[in-house]
Amino acid sequence: HTRLRTVTGVQTCALPISKPRSVPILNVTGLTIRRDNQPILHGIDWRVDRGQHWVLLGANGSGKTSLLAALTGYLMPSSGEMELLGERFGESDWRALRTRIGIVSSSIRQLMADSEPALDTVASGRYAMIDFWGTLNRADRAAARRLLEEVDCQSLAERPWAVLSQGERQR
Repeated sequence: HTRLRTVTGVQTCALPISKPRSVPILNVTGLTIRRDNQPILHGIDWRVDRGQHWVLLGANGSGKTSLLAALTGYLMPSSGEMELLGERFGESDWRALRTRIGIVSSSIRQLMADSEPALDTVASGRYAMIDFWGTLNRADRAAARRLLEEVDCQSLAERPWAVLSQGERQR
């Protein structure tokens, strides 16, 4: 049984949408996150098995984004253990691990450069990098164009991130 809780008194709830299996994709034990010595999350235990799909539900400020940021290595946990895709946090390069993870969240919007074209945003996903500082090569751009076509968004390729609707950003 999975339990998620916050210390702010607001409950964050993760709901499984499919049956569990035996090999975990994600295993979190005792995860605690503090900012400026203020507890954001405390004692999170969560296991996600292969074939499961989950939804994180909770009120604003309940720690959903902080939890995802910790799981993807963008936010350092204060304590606890995390294993993702067989890699243990602190013992593996989570920048490389991010290239195997996909997250759709409206919270990403605030991290994106307003002027970045959609094509560059999609291409930078290959490197699991927000605000990609490298130079995208021809193959990266071609792959990004194909991905935009797959989701019927090829017309958005040159549009800046700031003018895309929330639905367009998620696609």
